[in-house]
Amino acid sequence: MQKGIVDRFEGDLAIIEIDGVTVDYPKKILPKDVQVGDLLIIENDTISIDAEGAKQLKTEIDNLADELFEE
Repeated sequence: MQKGIVDRFEGDLAIIEIDGVTVDYPKKILPKDVQVGDLLIIENDTISIDAEGAKQLKTEIDNLADELFEE
Protein backbone atom coordinates (compact mmCIF):
# COMPACT_ATOMS: atom_id res chain seq x y z
CA MET A 1 0.00 0.00 0.00
CA GLN A 2 1.17 3.50 -0.85
CA LYS A 3 -0.22 6.91 -0.07
CA GLY A 4 0.00 9.86 -2.39
CA ILE A 5 -1.25 13.42 -2.68
CA VAL A 6 -2.89 14.74 -5.83
CA ASP A 7 -0.60 17.57 -6.92
CA ARG A 8 -2.39 18.66 -10.10
CA PHE A 9 -4.20 17.60 -13.22
CA GLU A 10 -2.73 17.89 -16.71
CA GLY A 11 -5.19 16.96 -19.43
CA ASP A 12 -6.19 13.33 -18.88
CA LEU A 13 -3.49 12.76 -16.25
CA ALA A 14 -3.39 13.23 -12.50
CA ILE A 15 0.05 14.06 -11.11
CA ILE A 16 0.36 12.36 -7.73
CA GLU A 17 3.23 12.83 -5.29
CA ILE A 18 4.29 9.60 -3.62
CA ASP A 19 7.24 9.70 -1.22
CA GLY A 20 8.56 12.92 -2.77
CA VAL A 21 8.34 11.62 -6.35
CA THR A 22 5.63 12.60 -8.81
CA VAL A 23 3.89 9.84 -10.73
CA ASP A 24 1.38 10.22 -13.58
CA TYR A 25 -1.89 8.30 -13.37
CA PRO A 26 -4.76 8.38 -15.86
CA LYS A 27 -7.61 10.38 -14.34
CA LYS A 28 -10.09 7.73 -15.48
CA ILE A 29 -8.76 5.21 -12.91
CA LEU A 30 -9.18 7.61 -9.98
CA PRO A 31 -12.35 8.09 -7.92
CA LYS A 32 -14.76 10.43 -9.75
CA ASP A 33 -14.76 13.08 -7.01
CA VAL A 34 -10.97 13.32 -6.57
CA GLN A 35 -9.59 16.86 -6.20
CA VAL A 36 -6.19 18.52 -6.01
CA GLY A 37 -4.82 18.05 -2.50
CA ASP A 38 -6.67 14.80 -1.81
CA LEU A 39 -4.76 12.06 -0.05
CA LEU A 40 -5.04 8.76 -1.90
CA ILE A 41 -4.51 5.17 -0.87
CA ILE A 42 -3.01 3.19 -3.74
CA GLU A 43 -3.19 -0.55 -3.26
CA ASN A 44 -2.69 -2.90 -6.21
CA ASP A 45 -5.30 -1.86 -8.79
CA THR A 46 -7.46 0.04 -6.30
CA ILE A 47 -7.20 3.76 -5.61
CA SER A 48 -9.37 5.40 -2.95
CA ILE A 49 -9.55 8.75 -1.19
CA ASP A 50 -8.31 8.76 2.41
CA ALA A 51 -10.65 11.40 3.84
CA GLU A 52 -9.53 10.88 7.46
CA GLY A 53 -5.86 10.98 6.51
CA ALA A 54 -6.42 14.15 4.49
CA LYS A 55 -8.13 15.77 7.47
CA GLN A 56 -5.16 14.91 9.71
CA LEU A 57 -2.70 16.17 7.09
CA LYS A 58 -4.59 19.47 6.76
CA THR A 59 -4.53 19.92 10.55
CA GLU A 60 -0.75 19.31 10.60
CA ILE A 61 -0.19 21.81 7.78
CA ASP A 62 -2.42 24.41 9.45
CA ASN A 63 -0.50 23.99 12.74
CA LEU A 64 2.85 24.40 10.96
CA ALA A 65 1.58 27.52 9.19
CA ASP A 66 0.36 28.93 12.51
CA GLU A 67 3.79 28.35 14.07
CA LEU A 68 5.55 29.90 11.09
CA PHE A 69 3.46 33.07 11.16
CA GLU A 70 3.27 33.60 14.92
CA GLU A 71 4.30 37.06 15.99
